[in-house]
Amino acid sequence: MANREDKPGAAASAADAGDDTERSLLIADDDQAFRIRLARAMEQRGYVVTSVGSVAEALAQTATPPAYAVIDLRLGDGNGLEIVGPLRKARPDMRIVVLTGYGNIATAVAAVKEGAVDYLSKPADADAIEQALVAHGKKLPPPPSNPMSADRVRWEHIQRVFEQCDRNVSETARRLNMHRRTLQRILGKHAPREQ
Repeated sequence: MANREDKPGAAASAADAGDDTERSLLIADDDQAFRIRLARAMEQRGYVVTSVGSVAEALAQTATPPAYAVIDLRLGDGNGLEIVGPLRKARPDMRIVVLTGYGNIATAVAAVKEGAVDYLSKPADADAIEQALVAHGKKLPPPPSNPMSADRVRWEHIQRVFEQCDRNVSETARRLNMHRRTLQRILGKHAPREQ
């Protein structure tokens, strides 16, 4: 079910910014705490936010497509890439940013091919998300102030493949061209800390 948080201050700032349809934003993320935080932060920036937690709820928004969308790659009932194409078809000028905790080049390419304008790894803050949403032309937004380390990117990739292989260590090791025992050691460790 769509979760639209209507607050007097947010509505007033959105109205001051211009037509609500031009500042409309869809947030699709199954992490409720993140979704609520991001919705509040974007409302403070003048957006009229509709937030949903599933692919089905996001697809229902194609009837009145927003100007902007922030889509998580992994949703409870499917893949966020399933949303990008239909939203783009409903409103060709829509600016879509795909978010994920499992960053890899193949998924980034797939997101852009589907029609996303950018691809950000979680945790992404509201400033970085807004910069990606409003960046125009070939110019890329500035690099994040605190990007993931190479060790963290490697760990995230291994975790993603492990999940895609239904947590089967042998299959994951084969697909990653890695010795099974090495993989088990990596999986037994916590994620590398970010500085």
